[in-house]
Amino acid sequence: MKAQSIRVWDPLVRIIHWSLVALFATSWISSEIDTDVHVISGYCLVTLILVRLIWGIVGTRHARFGSFVRPPSEVLAYVRSLLRGEPDYHEGHNPLGGWMIVALLTALLMTGFSGLMLYGSEGHGPLAGFSLASMSPVAIAYADDDEDEADEGYGHRGEHEEGEELWEEIHEFFANLTFALVFLHLFGVMVASLLHGENLVGAMISGRKPGREGSPS
Repeated sequence: MKAQSIRVWDPLVRIIHWSLVALFATSWISSEIDTDVHVISGYCLVTLILVRLIWGIVGTRHARFGSFVRPPSEVLAYVRSLLRGEPDYHEGHNPLGGWMIVALLTALLMTGFSGLMLYGSEGHGPLAGFSLASMSPVAIAYADDDEDEADEGYGHRGEHEEGEELWEEIHEFFANLTFALVFLHLFGVMVASLLHGENLVGAMISGRKPGREGSPS
């Protein structure tokens, strides 16, 4: 007799998950096409990540980080079970998948933060006018009628341009890292779905997974 399915992912987890997928795809595609769309999707992405971090502390059982961020010994034990072709069953994220979620959230957060810093170095957004080194407001006013003030303004401009270039490189690095992690995550989901006999993509849509004997509903 087939075991009944069990509730695993709550609606907020599923909404955030698929929204992050859509927003990252939008940000990636719009990066060279539409700056406004890129910025808006970036703001939304950072907001959702912050909500997910909070929900990972106060949320439902399987949403909390404490339920799936396991110590290295448990991760190694799960990897050994994978290599044997008989992976240990976990209702929520398995230990390896749990750390992948942490890596993805961290990479996404750093992509968003570096994007905010880059946008701020261009004089836009909530971090506009912040310097790279001190993270304190930088004066960028220039006086046309005073040679000394003009020279000082040129110095600020040089610092501004250096900061902008560095944040652009950091932003691109974390965006590319996130892109690579996404593909690694998809590969892991495919392997785990095959070995566990589950449809993990469908589970993240419905919120339910096939139960195992003795699993709570």
